[in-house]
Amino acid sequence: MSEAQLYLLRHGETEWSKSGRHTGRTDIPLTAAGRSRAAQVAPLLTAVTFGLVLCSPLSRARDTAELAGLTPDGFDDELLEWDYGVYEGRTTTDIRAEKGESDWVIWDDPIPGGERPADVGVRAARVLRRVQPVLAGGRNVMLVAHGHLLRMLTATYLGLPAVNGRLFALDPGGIGVLGHERVQPVIAGWNISPDGLAD
Repeated sequence: MSEAQLYLLRHGETEWSKSGRHTGRTDIPLTAAGRSRAAQVAPLLTAVTFGLVLCSPLSRARDTAELAGLTPDGFDDELLEWDYGVYEGRTTTDIRAEKGESDWVIWDDPIPGGERPADVGVRAARVLRRVQPVLAGGRNVMLVAHGHLLRMLTATYLGLPAVNGRLFALDPGGIGVLGHERVQPVIAGWNISPDGLAD
């Protein structure tokens, strides 16, 4: 039996993701392009059997799962996106202008009213503990959620600090696959899209 893998699916495009606005807990729907891309994911997953499918409770993730042909076994609040606090709905460009810091990035800022990457990493670790028995039993797992959350979950899976999720760009509708090489946790596939490897 081949070793089970952990699949990650980022929700499709929304108006806020398209314009670069930080989209944490605000429940923004998919655009028409986001719905189309989510539906195009379905053929990539038809050959994969999942022992567990978990999904963020927000509609953009729920709709992505449905359009990709997935039936979630549960909707898990641990899979909610990073809480951006005062930066919710704002673009990096606007925040940089306000702060007068041309190199500002959200990864380095203690967010007023929001979470730190380490906080998101704690949530990600709980998700990984939840799915571990399924993977250990030889069954694949799918998580349908949000870009920053899935990136920090990947860092956590690899044994890195959650803030290192900054290193793993994941496009809307992109798929990541986490596995093992012998006992070493590895990225087995990344930013896979219906067009093949994402741009």
